[in-house]
Amino acid sequence: MELPPWLSSLSVPVLSTAVGGVIALLFLAGYLRRKRAEVATISHLSTPPDPKPSAPPSKQAPPKKASQRSHLHHHSDKDANKKHHQLDLNTLKGHTDSVTALCFSSDSHNLATVCADGAIRVFRIDDTSSKSFKSLRINLHAGVHPTGIVFSDGASHVVVAGQALMGCSLYSYGDVSGKPVQGKPSLPEIHWEHQKIHGRESVLNLTSAIASYGSADGSTIVASCSEESEIKVWDGKSGKLLGTVETNQLKNNMTAISPNGRFLAAAAFTADVKVWEIVYSKDGSVKEVIKVMQLKGHKSAVTSLCFLPNSEQILTASKDGTIRIWNINVRYHLDEDPKTLKVFTIPLHDAKGVTCQYDHMSISPDGKILAVTSGSTLQWLCVETGSVLDTAEKAHESDITGLAWAPKSIPNGGVASTILATSGEDRKVKLWLAPSVNAP
Repeated sequence: MELPPWLSSLSVPVLSTAVGGVIALLFLAGYLRRKRAEVATISHLSTPPDPKPSAPPSKQAPPKKASQRSHLHHHSDKDANKKHHQLDLNTLKGHTDSVTALCFSSDSHNLATVCADGAIRVFRIDDTSSKSFKSLRINLHAGVHPTGIVFSDGASHVVVAGQALMGCSLYSYGDVSGKPVQGKPSLPEIHWEHQKIHGRESVLNLTSAIASYGSADGSTIVASCSEESEIKVWDGKSGKLLGTVETNQLKNNMTAISPNGRFLAAAAFTADVKVWEIVYSKDGSVKEVIKVMQLKGHKSAVTSLCFLPNSEQILTASKDGTIRIWNINVRYHLDEDPKTLKVFTIPLHDAKGVTCQYDHMSISPDGKILAVTSGSTLQWLCVETGSVLDTAEKAHESDITGLAWAPKSIPNGGVASTILATSGEDRKVKLWLAPSVNAP
C-alpha cells in the first residue's frame, strides 16, 4: 500500500530522531553503570580493614619495620656511648687525612703530628682535658707525603721524613714551639734538608734520642729506617750523616734508639734482632756505628721492638706469638751474649682465636707499662708480669698508625698524669690515661 505523501515526507526525520534517541539512551545507561561501579569501588577502598585474623597482616608491616629501625638506632647511640673507653681522655682535631706519625717534645708540652694531607701540626698540650688546643700548621712541599717525625733540639725543632716521587727526603724545621720573637709570632724555617736519603726507598719510621751515654755531647741523634735494609744515623741539629748500617735482613720493619743514645736496634724480616753501638769520641761527637750483638730466640720475624728507659733492656714482639725481654748490658767485646730475661705469650687474639701481631709498641717513662697496638686495638700490658692491664677495642675507627708516651707527666683536669697518644688512619689523634699497674 502506498503511503500518503505527507507521511512519507515525515518518515525520514522521525526515524532519524528515534534512532538518535535510542543511541542517546544507550550512552546514558552505560555512563550510569560506570558511575555506579566507581562509587562502589571508592566505597570499598574507604572501608576500614577487617580486624579479623584472616585479614592480611602485610599491610601493617611497614610501620613495624620503621619502628624497629628507630628502636635499633637508639640502641646504637647507647652502644656508642658505652664504647667510650674510660681511659680515652680527648681527641685532637684538625687533620683531614690519615695521621702517619706523632711524637712528644722532651718537656711533653708539644705534640707533633704528620698527616697524609701534607702538613705538620704541632699541638700545645697544657692540660689533656682542655676543650681545644692551640696548634701550629706547617705545609710541606707539594707532592710530599710525610712518613715520620721526631723532635730535635728540645722542643723547638722537628725532623720530618717525606716521601716524594723521586725518593724520601729529610727536612728540619725550627721554631715550631710557636714562641714569639720580639713580640711577633715566629715562622718556622727549614734549617736543613737532604734529598733521596735512601734512594727511591721510603722511610718506615724515624726515631731519636738525646745522646747522654759516656762522652756524648747531649745532642739529638736521629735514625731513619728504610723499607729495604738500610738505616742511617743523623745529627738532629746539623743534619750531618753520622753513619750507615746494613741490616742484611731483606726488609726492615722498624728501628729504635736507646734513650741514652748508645744502642740502635732493628726489627726486620728475620727472627733475629741486630744491635749496633753508637760510639762517641772524647769531644762528644759520634765516631762510628758498629754492630755489637744479635738477639736470637724468636722463631719468626720480629714485628716491633722498644728499649726500656734504662737503655739496658729491649722488648721484642714476634710473629711467633711471643714477647721477649732481653738484657743487652753484657760484655759483648768479650763475646758475652745477650740474655733472655722473660718470655710472655701475646695475650691478644682475633675472633677466630688466632694470636694477633703487634704493629707498634712503646713503654711508659717509668718502665712499668707496655702499650701495644694491633690493627685498631690498643692494649696495655704489665712489663713485670706480661698480664693485660686494659684493652681498648676499636680505639680508632681504622688502623692505628703510631703511639707515643709523654716523657713527663701532663695535667689532666689539673692532676699530673701519665699520658699516651695514638694516631690513626681515621684522621684522629687521641690522648689516653695510663691504667693502674695494680689493676687486676
